[in-house]
Amino acid sequence: MTKFSPLYLFSVLLFFSCNNNSKESYDLVISNASIIDVENDKVISGQTIFISEDEIVEVGDNRDKDSYTSKEEIDAQGKFVMPGLWDNHVHFRGGDTLIRENKDLLPLFLAYGITTVRDAGGDITPSVLKWKDQIDKGELDGPTIFSSGPKLDGDQPAWPGSIKVSDSSDIEAALDSVEKLEVDYVKMYDGNLSAENYYGIIEAAEKRGLKTTGHMPMSADFMKAISLGLDGAEHMYYPLKACSPAADSLTKLNLGYGMIEPLIDTYDPELADEVFAKMSEENVFVTPTLYIGKTLAEILEVDHQQDSLLNYIGSGIEKTYQGRIEGAKRAKASGSKMREKMEEISTKMIGPMQNAGVKILAGSDCGAFNSYVYPGESLHGELSALAGAGLTNAQTLRTSIVNGPEFLDLEDKYGSVKEGKVADLLLLEKNPLENLQNLQEITAVVKNGKVINREDLRNMLQSVKRQNGLENE
Repeated sequence: MTKFSPLYLFSVLLFFSCNNNSKESYDLVISNASIIDVENDKVISGQTIFISEDEIVEVGDNRDKDSYTSKEEIDAQGKFVMPGLWDNHVHFRGGDTLIRENKDLLPLFLAYGITTVRDAGGDITPSVLKWKDQIDKGELDGPTIFSSGPKLDGDQPAWPGSIKVSDSSDIEAALDSVEKLEVDYVKMYDGNLSAENYYGIIEAAEKRGLKTTGHMPMSADFMKAISLGLDGAEHMYYPLKACSPAADSLTKLNLGYGMIEPLIDTYDPELADEVFAKMSEENVFVTPTLYIGKTLAEILEVDHQQDSLLNYIGSGIEKTYQGRIEGAKRAKASGSKMREKMEEISTKMIGPMQNAGVKILAGSDCGAFNSYVYPGESLHGELSALAGAGLTNAQTLRTSIVNGPEFLDLEDKYGSVKEGKVADLLLLEKNPLENLQNLQEITAVVKNGKVINREDLRNMLQSVKRQNGLENE
């Protein structure tokens, strides 16, 4: 019988102990993945993604499964993995009576692969911030929410819940209010906000290091706002104004949005190139919201009562849709073609903006009062519209998943499938770089490291149907 010395036995035990302890442990491992590299417009095959809690801790070539352990593993053979989508302009609003119906919209975003939304202001901010916290803690299923909180408007605000800025003395107090709420950016609105107070908010926010975007009073100068530090524009009206040589004379007529058609008629492509170059130089983002423009332009011609997604919209929110319908009827009676013409010129402006280096943000403008612009589906509609305006598929995807984080200075945490990024991912059946419709072929959504498969997503949506009393439809 062979005898081993105590020192030898100790060495053997230490060897095996070290080998066992050398195995890295992860919460989730996705192997055999083809990663969509949106920035470089390519696919990286044969990759394994290692996730712990809500963070991607390592990405690399496939390796022996005996070299690590995991609580959960997905074999993504034949599947494509990319960051979750961002909808960069949504609304949660409608007052206390619609809080539950707004909350019920959250699963719709996940079902369409949207893992982050940028809330552009409303009147139920306390509830929105509560959902934001619950989602971050994993207590509620929904997209990560970045919010502006209440909008800043004049003394007769267009929307309930807005903070009134009647004169320059109100600006600091207004910004104190939104900072206290720990909002992610400042949203201005043009109910009756004066041009001077609009400029003043931008300047004061710039000193505080707060991002500013929103609507611009039509009495204001877009280029001046940029020079003062404006970070973004929601919708295309405001860049459009800067692209017309007639803008100054039209402003003196005090027409408000009545100047839109003359601005379109006097649009100057060469002046537009100068405007877009300045926007790019100053890193000003724009959220075109093309899809809602088309939806509202056609609202009287399309029978939306047959929309399948209407089943997921609460009756209270659906009632708010009537306002846009009545507005369209008034416009038709007056002979106005503003929406149709605005849709056309907005599409025309996208290519030159992209070529100039302007950062475009994909945002749907979905929410109460914005008729038949359904959460989830509408972002896919916006992406299709941007592609239709001339962007490549990779450029289109960047407007959602790359530019969204960049606006909020969060590119170190979002925008790609890399080490150190938040584990918000989509597993897709087909490659969206080849066809954007493939974004709807979702195998699973990974939200903060948690896997939500197709069945889970269906159950979430079914729950919304039941709450709306539509489970038998």
